[in-house]
Amino acid sequence: MDTFMCSSWYHLRYLSPHYDKGPFDEAEYNYWMPVDTYTGGIEHATMHLLYTRFFHKALRDAGITEGSEPMLQLRNQGMVLGEDHEKMSKSRGNVVAPDVLVNKYGADTVRAYLMFFARWDMGAPWDSKGIEGTVRWMRRVWLLFTDEASSRGTSKTIPQSILRDLRRKVHQTLKRVTRDFETFEFNTIISSLMELLNEMYKAREAGAAGTPEWNEAVDIYLKMLAPVCPHIAEELWTEQLGRPYSIHQQPWPKVDEAAAKEDVIEIPVQVNGKVRARVTVAAEAGEDEIKAAALANDAVQKYLEGKPPKKVIVAKGRLVSVVV
Repeated sequence: MDTFMCSSWYHLRYLSPHYDKGPFDEAEYNYWMPVDTYTGGIEHATMHLLYTRFFHKALRDAGITEGSEPMLQLRNQGMVLGEDHEKMSKSRGNVVAPDVLVNKYGADTVRAYLMFFARWDMGAPWDSKGIEGTVRWMRRVWLLFTDEASSRGTSKTIPQSILRDLRRKVHQTLKRVTRDFETFEFNTIISSLMELLNEMYKAREAGAAGTPEWNEAVDIYLKMLAPVCPHIAEELWTEQLGRPYSIHQQPWPKVDEAAAKEDVIEIPVQVNGKVRARVTVAAEAGEDEIKAAALANDAVQKYLEGKPPKKVIVAKGRLVSVVV
């Protein structure tokens, strides 16, 4: 009963567990259903999810539920193997106890490493040494946001290019991280946050601390960090920086597309179907300007041999194709 009967409709009862006038409160059903994302191992598609879908369709035919499907999407996670590349089991002696790691490194560090060390949908063998990289990142995060040098301004004049580059990097990272959360690409979220942290250290050394751009970067960074490291992010946000409690009640930041846009872009140039050069042009450059830059490139000129090209095709922002 608990394995196949109750588990096939528990998501409906969870909507209103104390409701006594039916299986669930209709108002709660209308608000929450259908389930946005169903996650599980690969066996779920032909076991639990199959039964859940059957129950939903039967209840639909009985006029109790609505729609043809109870779940909008299925996401299968990969398996964490032992360091011997075998499935973890007590008989093999390759089980890694998370409690031991949490006691040594803290829950947030272990959580972040689990998200970082492999693609969520692929899994990988556990690497006990790899967590040290995540430990170093956590320490650098803590130091950047608790160091007095990060909270006070500077008397020297800061080049506007430094502040513009900082905002660009912040909003480019926010754009990637937002997309990666939606697509369950958790490992690239961590790498993006590591990369942005390096840029923030450089910006602080250049005197950006205390500026509106710096304060925005701190605010957005911690909000992006919160789903990954909820305890550290809360401590930094509320206790160390004095922001309103709680970071987990704050709205997700919005990407400033204008700030995220690059000033210049690099475009590959093909000659007869093979990439022979790359040219750097202004992000807003028109087709004629891109074409001129490509044809003026020394590598392209070598293949032209002083003759005009037969054809030049410009896919703006992506590619220039020259046919000799």
